[in-house]
Amino acid sequence: MEPASRLDHNHELSVKDLPYIVRWRDDRCKRCGRCTAVCPMLSIEPAVVVKRLVQSEGMTPEPKAARVVTTMVKQTTNIDRYCIGCGTCTLVCPNEAIEPEYNPQHKFNFHKNKGGHPYRRGGRRNDPLPSTLDRLRFTRISMLTDPALDAGRHEFRIRTYLGRILPAEELPVKMVNGKLEADRATGRFIPPVREIYPVIIGSMSIGALSPTMWEGLAMGITYLNEVEGMPVVMCSGEGGMPQRLLKSRFIKYFIPQIASGYFGWDEIVRALPHMVEDPCAIEIKYGQGAKPGDGGLLMAHKVLKLISEIRGVPMGVDLPSPPTHQTQYSIEESVAKMIQSMSMAWGFRVPVYPKISGTRTAKAVLNNLVRNPYAAAISIDGEDGGTGAAYNVSMDTMGHPIASNIRECYLDLVRHGKQNELPLIAAGGIGKKGNLAANAAALFMLGASAVSIGKYIMQSAAWCHGDEMNRCNVCNLGKCPRGITTQDPKLYRRLDPEKVAERVVEVYKSLDVELKKIFAPMGRSMELPIGMSDGISTDDHAIAERLQINYVC
Repeated sequence: MEPASRLDHNHELSVKDLPYIVRWRDDRCKRCGRCTAVCPMLSIEPAVVVKRLVQSEGMTPEPKAARVVTTMVKQTTNIDRYCIGCGTCTLVCPNEAIEPEYNPQHKFNFHKNKGGHPYRRGGRRNDPLPSTLDRLRFTRISMLTDPALDAGRHEFRIRTYLGRILPAEELPVKMVNGKLEADRATGRFIPPVREIYPVIIGSMSIGALSPTMWEGLAMGITYLNEVEGMPVVMCSGEGGMPQRLLKSRFIKYFIPQIASGYFGWDEIVRALPHMVEDPCAIEIKYGQGAKPGDGGLLMAHKVLKLISEIRGVPMGVDLPSPPTHQTQYSIEESVAKMIQSMSMAWGFRVPVYPKISGTRTAKAVLNNLVRNPYAAAISIDGEDGGTGAAYNVSMDTMGHPIASNIRECYLDLVRHGKQNELPLIAAGGIGKKGNLAANAAALFMLGASAVSIGKYIMQSAAWCHGDEMNRCNVCNLGKCPRGITTQDPKLYRRLDPEKVAERVVEVYKSLDVELKKIFAPMGRSMELPIGMSDGISTDDHAIAERLQINYVC
């Protein structure tokens, strides 16, 4: 019978089974311990090993075996502590003695479900191929160089409207002493409308993001609004907001979100009488495009004291979106109850709209909202979005691409003659390859009035390590090496909120310039080219036919 130790080794993994192999150089390492101290997954650890050396010495050397005790940095093969390839160890090493290397021959997919629990991860779809948005080109340009349309010299107005825009003949207004005033006698409703920048920071909650990351984003959008004059807004995500922010004048730059969990809404309701400003809008979340069937999920690792207080839940428990609430039984119920009740809570002064996941049935939801006078917009979340926890099988195999979904919905609005009335907000994978301005402009031309970004702002403003090759992607575990998606003070103190705010401002200012460079040759300077599909083309027949745009080669 084999020794027990040998049988134990037979049931262990090797480093070749893991997605990343840590390359460590003994000749460069000074044993300072920085790498093992900062590893968020504890994938590497200091170890003492005994090496067997064969030496030959003297005039008539004979091989002699000697045992030498030495120290080293060892990579663990424990599947719960696998290396995520974040490279934090490389960042702190003074001698470049350590580096994770991607292992294309890994068998991680076969071993990740330890304990019978399906693998859950953060990040987004692991798809290195270019998306449909990255296959589009802007082909309608001026044949003449017109200085009046030069992006650097002409006046631009890159703005959009959040809220239902009624045709002039349907507005219940009248002229009084040369001024337009609401005609109360008609008894008709004038929808609230906000003018915003067309790229919104999407739904990332306090809880999903660390306090320092959320604070940095909030500081950044405040600076953009009050100093740069760019009306950028941010959605809070599900989970509520701090009381101090709810009662401040800065709430007008935020879109609080309500979802089936109603997490944090007790605090928002209590703050209503004390609000000095109205929020920009209210978003009611029904689905998320990257994880249909999963919904939101804040894992217990993140539900610490601050989060439990804001959300009104016990500490250290998983917070999945619960089953459908009786007030959210269907979109029809939403139209009758949720949208109207949220509008009433703010005296019909605040736009209210639902967020749904991209799906073949999105048009059915849209058609219902078109007939609802209180619905301000509709946000559609495509398959490539998502920064929170979800089952891997959902993120990689479920969902609907946003390009074709938003195009279908826009053409449906055209058939109803409502294309300029109900705004469409597109989300999911925008800027996935770093082409934020190009992807956003393409979606405007496909019919979106605004786009929502999440992972892009994390990657650009906070130097996120995650990518589409399954690097890092532990947003859900609360072990983010950058301190972006964690509630652990030891980790989130690595992130400086002021530097995050600086990067948010830089990202938006550069985005604004790039959008002008795209719109200028098309002659669109004072309005977004919403639905201007003759301005884009693709080199793929199937894409051209599906989106009803030009084919070029």
